[in-house]
Amino acid sequence: MPLVVISLAVVILDRVTKILVQSHLAEGQSIPIMPGVMSLTYILNPGAAFGMLEHQRLFFILMTVAVIAVLIYFRRRIKEEAVIVQLGAAFFLGGAVGNLIDRIETGFVIDFFDFYFWPIFNVADIFICVGVGLIVWNIVMDEYRKTEPQK
Repeated sequence: MPLVVISLAVVILDRVTKILVQSHLAEGQSIPIMPGVMSLTYILNPGAAFGMLEHQRLFFILMTVAVIAVLIYFRRRIKEEAVIVQLGAAFFLGGAVGNLIDRIETGFVIDFFDFYFWPIFNVADIFICVGVGLIVWNIVMDEYRKTEPQK
């Protein structure tokens, strides 16, 4: 499946979930899903992951556009990488674009998954983290394979 299709699917999933949250919850409203563990809580995050660097909208927009540009520039090289790297790049790109749309539209990122022991996050954040995790996993495994004794 082309990477652009995977990235687009991530963006669509992210947008749909955010639209559903906005249409069913008021800002700050919380609905318990698993009491004491998880709620859906609609917040507008002015920062990055975990609320870092609040109110740096222009910085995040420019950084996200730069990362997207780098991924597009290296798309041919990415296509030559292992499938896990391609998938990681597609997930990361889709998540980055999903949060970029929020920042451009409102200046905030819509977050709603609220595990009481963790900062509130969204679908785009999940795909960004999984994408980075897949790429890092591949790097670690490549290094392991290089150092593994040959039989």
